[in-house]
Amino acid sequence: MKAGYLQFKPEFCSTDANIKKIQRLIEGKEFDLLVLPELANSGYLFSDFEELNKASEEIPNGKFCNALRELSKHHSGYIVSGICEKAGGIFFNSSVLVSPEGTIYSYRKIHLFADEKKWFSPGDTGFNVYEIAVKDTHVKVGMMICFDWLYPESARSLALKGAQIICHPSNLVMPYCQRAMFTRALENHVFTITANRTGKEARGGDELEFTGGSVMVDPKGNYLLEGSLDKDECEIADIDPAEALNKDITPNNEIFQDRRTDMYSL
Repeated sequence: MKAGYLQFKPEFCSTDANIKKIQRLIEGKEFDLLVLPELANSGYLFSDFEELNKASEEIPNGKFCNALRELSKHHSGYIVSGICEKAGGIFFNSSVLVSPEGTIYSYRKIHLFADEKKWFSPGDTGFNVYEIAVKDTHVKVGMMICFDWLYPESARSLALKGAQIICHPSNLVMPYCQRAMFTRALENHVFTITANRTGKEARGGDELEFTGGSVMVDPKGNYLLEGSLDKDECEIADIDPAEALNKDITPNNEIFQDRRTDMYSL
């Protein structure tokens, strides 16, 4: 299975420009599963709700969703992307899983970071796992977004539901996540794909610098892909998702069977 990430700097509040950039960066690429950054259609640093409304769209029939459908179909691969979602008068920091057949599943970010709480409602979808068809097999994937990584319950919830690959669209500004994904992958024996954005945004007197450095980690904690800190790039590697079905640490230790659920609730 060919899986990987696209990291890039989204143009603020410009869906059309971001669609064109994504099209250009994945042209000629072959993949079964590709993960894009958080809020890939919109950029991140909002200053008012008028901007937020302009940058967002409804799932599944907005312009960005339709463009992802076309790209997924054209490349015969699944795409996971962060997206700025509106549902009526409510806004969510969301991600979508798009199939080559045009099906779209969505997740709404549960753990909002910093000023995201000004703009977005907390996610209400829960952590769900979806089965994707890759060649002659089926693979289970789940989604979490950026700051969700800090809460072990996020990845563990997906792993307990059978996720073999955790797709992780991100807009990281702190220096910890890329190293921490070693633990998230190892403690759950899953693949993780963190697709981070690059560049700076400076608006309304605020400035954020994003850390790039997207990573893909295997169930034993090996870093299969590590992105640059500041370049737009699409990186893909061959993986065997069946590796994530083996939860043994030693011949006498299986990570889920050895859990003492009488001592804790999750």
